[in-house]
Amino acid sequence: MQRRNFLKTGTLAGLSITALSAVSCSPSTATKTDSDAPAADDFELNEATIDGLQKMMQDGKHTARSIAELYLKRIDAIDKSGPKLNAVIELNKSALDIADGLDKERKAGKVRGPLHGIPVLIKDNIDTGDNMHTTAGSLALADHFAKQDAFIVHKLREAGAVILGKTNLSEWANFRSSRSTSGWSSRGRQTKNPYVLDRGPSGSSSGSGSGASANLCAIAIGTETDGSVVSPASVAGLVGIKPTVGLLSRSGIIPISATQDTAGPMARTVRDAAILLGALAGADPNDSATLKAKPEKDYTTFLHADGLKGKRIGFEKIEHANDGTLALVKEAKETLIKQGATIVEVEVYKALEPAGRSEFQVLLYEFKDGVNKYLGNGGAKVKTLADVIAFNQANEATAMPFFKQETLIEAETKGDLNSKEYIDALAKSTGVSRTAIDKILTDNKLDAICGPTNGFASCIDIVNGDYDNGFSFSTPAAMAGYPHITVPMGAWHDLPLGLSFFSTAWKEGELLTLAYAYEQASKKRKKPEFKATMEA
Repeated sequence: MQRRNFLKTGTLAGLSITALSAVSCSPSTATKTDSDAPAADDFELNEATIDGLQKMMQDGKHTARSIAELYLKRIDAIDKSGPKLNAVIELNKSALDIADGLDKERKAGKVRGPLHGIPVLIKDNIDTGDNMHTTAGSLALADHFAKQDAFIVHKLREAGAVILGKTNLSEWANFRSSRSTSGWSSRGRQTKNPYVLDRGPSGSSSGSGSGASANLCAIAIGTETDGSVVSPASVAGLVGIKPTVGLLSRSGIIPISATQDTAGPMARTVRDAAILLGALAGADPNDSATLKAKPEKDYTTFLHADGLKGKRIGFEKIEHANDGTLALVKEAKETLIKQGATIVEVEVYKALEPAGRSEFQVLLYEFKDGVNKYLGNGGAKVKTLADVIAFNQANEATAMPFFKQETLIEAETKGDLNSKEYIDALAKSTGVSRTAIDKILTDNKLDAICGPTNGFASCIDIVNGDYDNGFSFSTPAAMAGYPHITVPMGAWHDLPLGLSFFSTAWKEGELLTLAYAYEQASKKRKKPEFKATMEA
């Protein structure tokens, strides 16, 4: 969850991105070498793709075990020492044993598919029925082991992936406080942005974003309620997919919202994200929303380099943007047009104004309901949201040293899902957003809506919390439950920014076509250099 999203919903007309000072976050005189990053980052698997890793294993250059070992060494060198990204909250003690088993299968002639032997990191609000905890970054759940795998984890194992570990996140998926710092949790502490280390990784899938960008894994999984996949993907120079709600199962994922939650792929290329999306999708009897979905068997069939030809793209009106955003947007529009697309200016946020702050009310009600059900059936000592609040109060010095839990407390005051306030807010939030998006798409005969994903990464400030670095373009698709993809659009003073594409429900394939065509024409992904700070 991007905490600023629900605070700003319904208050903006047009996309306003405020100025960003391209200087150090502190008066520090730190230089590039202060980060302890290697002078030359010559990691053998830098920017490795799924296809590339498969070829290494097919050719005998590497095995699943040797690849997993390389990534584990990389985590030790980059995440736990050196730049100390702090993206990984826990390693999987069984990772190498899993890799060994997959190598035996390959040797016997069995390859499960494109993810066979591929290392992945997953966010620590997703259940794994193994030796790893599932905690949402909260000390209140520090003793919690899930009873079984989440449905998407089962799918991941079935596909032959090697789960290297779990990633840090903004605690409770950034639904604890309105004054939080993205990427900070009481269990995992602060995750950093791999491009400039005193900048934030955004949230709440902070560790998945930083980890995948820094080449700590081949691919990663995040979760999103509003912005938590696409925003950290954007500031980490990644591709992030927030699918239509229901394409991926939510069972076994610590919830915020039954109407907006979804897991999503985070990867360095559109192709890798598409492969992971296909592996995770599937009907789950424990998540009724998935029974409405008709997932594709292979989303890579939608990847066409000429996919923008003849398409009509609605581009969100931008006002008061900083120079960096304006420059990147101008170049992105030129690329889209050069590839055969027609650009139409639209104002999605203006159309969402009638929804006001209804989204936040929906999330408060659904969070209380969902968390109480999850904890009530789980193995943690805390069994209710009230128990979590009490734990945090009793352990304030360690659980809440920088920001408190007013969002948890407000959620606890809410009634059940039969409350009139909830029903009215849900109708306004979902209804207005879907109607607005569908009308803009239909009236303008658009294939998708486009705009910068968010603002540039803000400075880490654990004392004051996140500041407003501009705007997030995640809210329309999030409120509607519609699919949203972000692709690297370029960088300004070493800070990446993504370009978003979204449309109506179940349009993942069409969006992947547009995103892939843009990616292939622009090639804006660059690996991070772990700079300590920006020089003024």
